[in-house]
Amino acid sequence: MKKFMDENFLLDNQVAKKLYFNYAKDLPIIDYHCHLIPEEIYENKQFKNITEIWLYGDHYKWRAMRANGIEEEYITGNASDYDKFLAWARTVPMLIGNPLYNWTHLELQRFFGVNEVLNEKTAPIIWDEVNAKLTSGEYRARDFIKQSNVSVVVTTDDPVDDLQYHAKLLEEGDFSVKVLPGFRPDKGLEINRNGFQEWINKLQNVSNVSISSYDDYLAALESRVEFFHSLGGRVSDHALDTMMYAETTKEEIDQLFKDALAGNKVSLEEEKKFKTYTLTFLGKLYAKLDWAMQYHINAHRNNNSRMFDQLGPDSGYDSMNDEGIAKPLVKLLDSMAKEDALPKTVLYSLNPTDNHTIATIIGSFQGGGTAGKIQFGTAWWFNDSKPGMLNQMNALASIGVFSQFIGMLTDSRSLLSYPRHEYFRRLVCSLIGKWVEDGEVPEDYETLGKIVQKISYYNAEAYFNFN
Repeated sequence: MKKFMDENFLLDNQVAKKLYFNYAKDLPIIDYHCHLIPEEIYENKQFKNITEIWLYGDHYKWRAMRANGIEEEYITGNASDYDKFLAWARTVPMLIGNPLYNWTHLELQRFFGVNEVLNEKTAPIIWDEVNAKLTSGEYRARDFIKQSNVSVVVTTDDPVDDLQYHAKLLEEGDFSVKVLPGFRPDKGLEINRNGFQEWINKLQNVSNVSISSYDDYLAALESRVEFFHSLGGRVSDHALDTMMYAETTKEEIDQLFKDALAGNKVSLEEEKKFKTYTLTFLGKLYAKLDWAMQYHINAHRNNNSRMFDQLGPDSGYDSMNDEGIAKPLVKLLDSMAKEDALPKTVLYSLNPTDNHTIATIIGSFQGGGTAGKIQFGTAWWFNDSKPGMLNQMNALASIGVFSQFIGMLTDSRSLLSYPRHEYFRRLVCSLIGKWVEDGEVPEDYETLGKIVQKISYYNAEAYFNFN
């Protein structure tokens, strides 16, 4: 029987151990998509206790606590931070098989040197031990990033954000880690969503472009892309919960855009046309600037309307969607490719039934001299687990070129999430090690070690070219 989460955790064979410890373990991290708060990084925030850094805003944990019967008072309510921590400690032992169980203990081990299993009995001791370190002055926001050997952090930012903290970090230059903005224009594409007109007004103000037509709107978006670019932005991100495509003309889009500005709702077909034309425009712009474009597809968000009204979005009430993606996704990518203006693109689906669909689609648009130009992004959200990661990697390897995979990201709001990169790297080494053990791949460490290093770090470094 193996020891609980020892140094060989997830490394199922000798080849995997050699690959991880000799090639993957000490490489830097490029976290090219996350939801960290730039202000907290700039101000080097001091956290008052483990609940604040661990449980505030972490809807993964909230969701698990609700399923374990914890009352909302101890999740997002007014209970004390200590009582919320105890509620999480009562939940953790029930989470065996869930990646949260392993992530929780990896974070305690890697950041705080705590090797005890978290449960209701050990919670008071762990609370005191971790909080003493958090308040010592040596465990602030930047310390967690540097301790994790991170070289680049890409946050998720609305085009109307002023990016003041990115600018301040760039100007001061006293933090060795690049903290760059990621362009996320979702609110500008949801033409039927409440708040669209308000968002357009914000876009007018921040871009200094008066918006009364669709051309004005595109000009304002372009100005914001250029502003992000000036601060080191090289990545966009789009939440395409329902994949859409419809042929149209700019004249038609101009009229429906004016209708939306007047407060009128457009039809579903018109919404498809608006999103198609706007996404195609942005894709061409990203290609011109050599950006990478990310599509996060097939999430079904805010399922519980009562709790959405109470807590708002990103509070743990989302699920997988099961919309068909192949035809609209191919048409959208092709609309850019036929003009030789398809940017580097990373595709993720929340529904694992799309794995082989995406793995085949990316092969249809490779080329141009860029290795892995179109990427099947790492297992996302509900798939961010041992079986989910292995399923995604096996699908990519069986159909595409696994060695060009750009690897892991945290997609997290927590500064303690970086051990997820370790979790991923261990699984990469274990997967390749199994192929060797099964006689499918030769025990050639020069070649296999290079592939492990590429997937862990060097592919992302070359792909995004943040330098």
